[in-house]
Amino acid sequence: MAIEINGTAAEAAPRPGQCLRTFLREQGNFGVKKGCDGGDCGACTVHVDGKPVHSCIYPAVRAEGHSVTTIEGLSSEGELHSVQEKFLENQGFQCGFCTAGMMMTAATFDEEQKANLPRNLKGNLCRCTGYRSIADAVCGSHAPDGGVACSGAPAGSAAVAKGSGQLGDNVPAPAGHAVVTGTARYTLDIPAEQLPGLLHLKLLRSPHAHARIISIDTTTALQVPGVVAVFTHEDAPDRLFSTAQHELYTDDPDDTRVLDDVVRFIGQRVAAVVAESVGAAEAGARAIKVEYELLDAVFSPQDALLPGAPAIHGEKDGETARISRPQNNVVAEVHSELGNVEAGFAAADFIHENTYQTQRVQHVAMETHCSIAWVEPSENPGEDRLMVRSSSQVPFLVRRTLARVFDLPEDRIRVVAGRVGGGFGGKQEVLTEDLVAMAALKLRRPVQVEFTRTEQFTATTTRHPFTIKVKAGASRDGHLTAMRVDVVTNTGAYGNHAPGVMFHGCGESLAVYNCDNKKVDAQAVYTNTVPAGAFRGYGLSQMIFAIESAMDELAVGIGMDPLDFRLKNMVRPGDHMLSTHPEPEEDVFYGSYGLDQCVALVRDALERGEKRYRDAGLDNFGPGWVTGVGSALSMIDTVPPRGHFAHTRLRLLPDGTFDAAVGTAEFGNGTTTVHAQLAATALSTTASNVAVRQSDTDLVEHDTGAFGSAGTVVAGQATLLAAQELALRIRAVAAEVAGVPEADCVLEDGAVRCGSRLVPFTEVYDAARQQGVEPVAEGRWGGTPRSVAFNVHGFRVAVNTGTGELRILQSVQAADAGVVVNPRQCRGQVEGGIAQALGVALYEEVRVNDAGKVTTDILRQYHIPSFADVPRSEVYFAKTNDQMGPLGAKSMSESPFNPVAPALANAIRNATGVRFAALPIARDKIYLALKDADASTPTQLTRI
Repeated sequence: MAIEINGTAAEAAPRPGQCLRTFLREQGNFGVKKGCDGGDCGACTVHVDGKPVHSCIYPAVRAEGHSVTTIEGLSSEGELHSVQEKFLENQGFQCGFCTAGMMMTAATFDEEQKANLPRNLKGNLCRCTGYRSIADAVCGSHAPDGGVACSGAPAGSAAVAKGSGQLGDNVPAPAGHAVVTGTARYTLDIPAEQLPGLLHLKLLRSPHAHARIISIDTTTALQVPGVVAVFTHEDAPDRLFSTAQHELYTDDPDDTRVLDDVVRFIGQRVAAVVAESVGAAEAGARAIKVEYELLDAVFSPQDALLPGAPAIHGEKDGETARISRPQNNVVAEVHSELGNVEAGFAAADFIHENTYQTQRVQHVAMETHCSIAWVEPSENPGEDRLMVRSSSQVPFLVRRTLARVFDLPEDRIRVVAGRVGGGFGGKQEVLTEDLVAMAALKLRRPVQVEFTRTEQFTATTTRHPFTIKVKAGASRDGHLTAMRVDVVTNTGAYGNHAPGVMFHGCGESLAVYNCDNKKVDAQAVYTNTVPAGAFRGYGLSQMIFAIESAMDELAVGIGMDPLDFRLKNMVRPGDHMLSTHPEPEEDVFYGSYGLDQCVALVRDALERGEKRYRDAGLDNFGPGWVTGVGSALSMIDTVPPRGHFAHTRLRLLPDGTFDAAVGTAEFGNGTTTVHAQLAATALSTTASNVAVRQSDTDLVEHDTGAFGSAGTVVAGQATLLAAQELALRIRAVAAEVAGVPEADCVLEDGAVRCGSRLVPFTEVYDAARQQGVEPVAEGRWGGTPRSVAFNVHGFRVAVNTGTGELRILQSVQAADAGVVVNPRQCRGQVEGGIAQALGVALYEEVRVNDAGKVTTDILRQYHIPSFADVPRSEVYFAKTNDQMGPLGAKSMSESPFNPVAPALANAIRNATGVRFAALPIARDKIYLALKDADASTPTQLTRI
């Protein structure tokens, strides 16, 4: 019996053992996503006879004779289903990769199920939103802050206003309709007929933490039916490079090969098998025989620094490869002293000294790393082009890296990023593109690779673990006298992003405080473990956890309110922002300053929250419960250093609308909406009249990429400049048409008001063409000068001293985002950052055993926040107008993450008297710490 899919009988039959997810995608239903293939995330949810199932673990054969509905079939006769309408109206998504599965689950809910979303949405995970907008969508409610959308759900917000479209409006995401209908095209959502002869690549990975490959026998693998080729280190380019992507590739060490004859962590690539199907490629990989020479391995950075430790990249020349001390496993280091810290400590009335530790964390973007490459033939010999479609935050930098590795001119490579299913820094790397490029160039056929969720955990990148020894002193009147940090970061087997994460982490975390005496010693160290890389916050969140914990301890030690202590020591306009250099960064300024507002907003919110609980009689939880409040602040430069470039081309079209070509990628960061709003504001039109094309290296000259929170303040600035220039050109043409001076012409609502005459943009276009003028303008921005953005977070918590249970009673964050381009979208970025940071603070950890193997390699072993885990957070924005940002805006993608963990640790410390100095602060750790310490003695400190 055939499987009925969205009302039509499928012509094909499933293969033996095939899951329903892959079968549905083969039939063209690309709205069915892969997030785990283990039934853990819900991205693949479909209906079988009206009931939601996870199609990744549902045998396709079981659907024979049944009716299957995918997101593509949820609407009826062109009319959106009510749940699709609500998700669109409330923008219940960011990257949108999980959205189809979320809607398919929610579409089956009755009112009783809607009243208990923490239970009924437990099988659907979202990494971007923090779930608040999803609750708004599912419950169909728009309650203001403080209201209740439905039982157990976060409060909602007002829906998009009709006709909105400029600066400060809640403009809906341009791709919203495509996201909720399942027609948005992510990396691998390409119909088979568009890529005839598509091959699939799978990897054989190292079972050893450190070994030299003696021999690889591919004979049996090549005999597996369907296997086309096997590539080893002998087939790979010799060139060393870094998987990390920055504007200056020299920011990272050249320590990596596409395929190497030395493996340095369990999970490293050994060989690539290309076959007609995924199954054949996997079988081919299993058939490869490898002989290894085992080498000594080292798994902690402290051991790696010891004399005689195995030199993981000891054969490399440090100067050539840009490795500080390869023989000592040190990738990069910084040693600096401002003032005299010993004198500063001598002047202190109280000194806090402790060692803080942050753990490995995985990005868990719902779309795993994946790429497709093919060669586009040319009629001219030697001019064939390598085409790459990739899930990347940095398509232009990917092109440059491929050109370097494969010795190709950049103009013979085109890289395109479709809609990207989440990034968080993890896709600021080249982890798949080099593999498919190598295979496509050699085989002249399209080649695709898609990592499994296990590969994401074991073989991509993580957040850098930090060990931070802090010593800080303060005078009795509340002034910092000295700060010293000794930092060791674990970069894993390769140094991608190691220097930048270390330097950045030791930057704004210290620079936000005035202190004459500061000393920093920091080293980024190789180990034989899964590589670390770029992660939201880029080193700041790790350092801020330590510094902000220390600030609270100093305040307690001198008997001062922690927020008052921060107010006394934090930088103000005119103060130098200093960390490791005696002079401030020459291009970083206070474009605006809202840190004092943020502190006040959080303090006021926490006080109101205390009053609400007291007035409601909810301030007494009974025996064994203690409550506390805590806060933390953070500062971040709005743009990465040493240049971040963007180019926009904006064109007036015959129908009076506009086409914007930009380079930056969209992965839930909302930059597409921002581009449209900035352009619309400058052109006196609405965002719906600006079509944004993006993430294609053929569209514009160059774009450094969507990382470092640069989407608004760099790429958006380029778009604004292009729009302002185009507005001038439109005025000039309209003035000539109307026969009036340009000074009398003003753009308004899709036209130009020239005195008493209104010249529509359509007429402007026609006149420009008649004059031989192309109605187009370009904008460029280089990322400098830079400003600073601020965030302050506060928590009110209750802790059960007998069980270790933690309840978050209130969560509040205030952000200085300058002029907020899109309040709802910016609030969503803050909420998503808070949710991700709560996971890191409380339970997320990539665990590595004593042999160097990752043991948390599937989602059910690695707890990311589900709906039930995320409290409603109050979000407030300071009122500032930044002099450097486009129309006064600042960045606000990374920074909301940074102060959350220390604020929570400080609240727990305030409640229990126990200082947790290592993340995550899991319930069992709380229980054991309170059991070991006399929790009734609030001054007793324990480091866990």
